[in-house]
Amino acid sequence: MRWLDRRARHAQDVVPDVATQMAAAYEAASREDYANALAIWTPLAHAGVARAQNNIGACFAEGLGVARDPELAVKWLSVAAAASDAVAQRNLAAACFKGEGTAQDYARAAALYRAAADQGDAPAQDMLSWMLLEGEVMPPDPAKAKRLAELAAAQGNAASMTRLGMIFHNALGVPRDPALATDWWRKAALLGDADGQAMLGAAYHLGAGVARDGIAALAWLTRARQGGSALAAPFFEAVRRTLAADERAEAERRARAPLEAAS
Repeated sequence: MRWLDRRARHAQDVVPDVATQMAAAYEAASREDYANALAIWTPLAHAGVARAQNNIGACFAEGLGVARDPELAVKWLSVAAAASDAVAQRNLAAACFKGEGTAQDYARAAALYRAAADQGDAPAQDMLSWMLLEGEVMPPDPAKAKRLAELAAAQGNAASMTRLGMIFHNALGVPRDPALATDWWRKAALLGDADGQAMLGAAYHLGAGVARDGIAALAWLTRARQGGSALAAPFFEAVRRTLAADERAEAERRARAPLEAAS
């Protein structure tokens, strides 16, 4: 969860002094100097700067520079969300979804994610897309899930790229298109998304939407495992057993190479 977000649409956009202070606070936060960041955000928050209010809430939610306090986090996030700060709406939605600092409330979470998504917040679009596709906490709607994933992917959200691959692979409201699925997984994989890397590796293993290539399959599955993707588990050993020692060594070399050099 990207709790702290430099993008802002409120007072800090139009008041030079506020913008300068916010920039200084973000610079301190980037050095993990949350005490100084909070010292800047606190007076701004009390002055009504919604993004500063969100950031204080984020610090209490994560225990950054202060003792972790989910309930106090929700209070700050609620104030910022009421001021239509998209990041605060998304962060408050996450708290409602998980039941941290407030009662678990999927309907309220969905409403908050939708409000943030409508403002163009990519992580909110991604999460709402997932909720609509899974259909566990709200009625499933693959078409809306796809549209939201496309909006988030256009902003570089790798998780949504992986989801689009799943949508085309599994023909969820669209004709099945293995090649397009693989294209989306490749985009996500090159951005470092572990699930996208796992699915790309599986595609190379199965020859789904791309020519079979055991070395490429193992290289991507290795990256996915290192990134913590559970999706790599069903394929990793199966692929590894098909390769000779020199082929496994080549796959491991590729997995260690910078993503920029991957193909």
